[in-house]
Amino acid sequence: MENLSDELSKLMINKKFGEQFKRLAKDVLNDRDVNTFLKVNKEKLDHQTIIKSISKLYEFVNERDKVISGKNSTIPGYEPKLELSKDAINVAYVPTKSKLASIKDNKMFKRMHLISLPSGLRKVNLEKFYTDNDHARENAYDDVLQFIGDYEQNHKAYHQGIYLYGEFGVGKTFLMAAMANELVRNGYEVMLLHFPSFVTEMKNSIKNNTVAKKLDRIKQMPLLILDDIGADDMSSWIRDDIFSVILEYRMQNSLSTFFTSNYSMSDFETKHLKFNNKGDEEPLKAKRIMQRIRFLSKEVKITGDNRRPQ
Repeated sequence: MENLSDELSKLMINKKFGEQFKRLAKDVLNDRDVNTFLKVNKEKLDHQTIIKSISKLYEFVNERDKVISGKNSTIPGYEPKLELSKDAINVAYVPTKSKLASIKDNKMFKRMHLISLPSGLRKVNLEKFYTDNDHARENAYDDVLQFIGDYEQNHKAYHQGIYLYGEFGVGKTFLMAAMANELVRNGYEVMLLHFPSFVTEMKNSIKNNTVAKKLDRIKQMPLLILDDIGADDMSSWIRDDIFSVILEYRMQNSLSTFFTSNYSMSDFETKHLKFNNKGDEEPLKAKRIMQRIRFLSKEVKITGDNRRPQ
């Protein structure tokens, strides 16, 4: 098919093809992409089939040029591709690179459940986490990388999460969100939940009898990050019927769980879990809950400057 355009032009001379068709056919057959396709498939094509497919080849060139010039093709977000069927050439439409990126982003959006936290956290990544030659920050970062590597190697096995604690504004939520985004990009489902806001939502859910439904969704999430536990006092109901139930289910089902807090595990136990609504001490309940937290997570301290706007 070295001179395909000339060969087909000769074939069309004695046939009843209009001049406009002949000019269109010549232009299309001289197109580089069309020519490449025809050469690749030369053993499967005869001249008659090519002539019958001129309109399809023209469609391909026309739609391809639209995409190249930045315009939408007939099917926005998709570009044409030549395909060979049994006895004809057809045009298929495949997603453009930008469309594929959009589809990927949409899938990521659905896998990342961000509850009562800024949407900007969907864009953070581990490369933007500053270690600042701070030993504690470097260790926290390394622990996150270790978890990601272990989880992706065998996500069906149990992998202990992290209890990340430190002062206000040092990057606890940022680091957890960056980890979540990395896991989501690799196809895993993660929920990052602001616990104080969740507590308020659960209290409001009593009115419309949706507590159980919302609780089931949280506790069954494959990867769960409970952000800012200890920021507000827990009522006995939240502690015993919500928080404890989540932890028990996840422990029994070996589901990776993470926490962020301004308090160490010890302080969280004595300052937030030990007392009921009446102010009475309930150390055994606090210890049982902490046993679950310690099973589910490794305590990691993070230090650094407060990077939040003052």
